[in-house]
Amino acid sequence: MKPKYRPLPTELTIKPSTIEGLGLFATEDLPAEYGFGITHIQDSRFVDGYIRTPLGGFFNHSDKPNCEAYKDGEFIKLKTITPIRHGEELTAWYWLYDME
Repeated sequence: MKPKYRPLPTELTIKPSTIEGLGLFATEDLPAEYGFGITHIQDSRFVDGYIRTPLGGFFNHSDKPNCEAYKDGEFIKLKTITPIRHGEELTAWYWLYDME
């Protein structure tokens, strides 16, 4: 049987954010260095040279992030840098997009 497609890892959900619009939130406690997968795929046909996945469309910027968006070949991936508690919003420092 083929695995069921899920746009987000089961450990995450999308909810209203106090930072901006909607955000990613933990549905369980997560340790530091926990990887979620691909947020962006390199593709020169798109603005900034990347296309966002559902995971990449909802994490918000923070000057004190609890996650890191990092390059891995043609991909940008997201992982925790601190332990995250159930219900906490996931944030990362935006470096791909102009924040102005």
